[in-house]
Amino acid sequence: QVQLVESGGGLVQPGGSLRVSCVASGRTFSQGTIAWFRQAPGKEREFVAVIRYNSHTYYGDSVKGRFTISRDNAKNSVYLQMNSLQPEDTAVYFCAADWSIILSELRNPRAYDYWGQGTQVTVSS
Repeated sequence: QVQLVESGGGLVQPGGSLRVSCVASGRTFSQGTIAWFRQAPGKEREFVAVIRYNSHTYYGDSVKGRFTISRDNAKNSVYLQMNSLQPEDTAVYFCAADWSIILSELRNPRAYDYWGQGTQVTVSS
């Protein structure tokens, strides 16, 4: 059983920064594709960023240039550095993982078999 544990969410002012973390266990971490999704109340889950086993990265249009995803295989961890945060970034942020996902499915939340519990990020003054 794969487990994903998130941390780092909280309250931040507009224009501020925050880093959320996802620690994985239960499977060979270095070979996994790890993604971040977010979901605001009443809205569908939205793709944010993904990092593949080879460290290639992809971002959703709304966060390009502001967010950076990275991984530390030695720590079984993936990070999402969020800069220039705006109120519309307020959401529950989830990490997700899969070991068989293909390139065309990277932005599809239904393609991921494993999910963390989510961490709340609130951007407000």
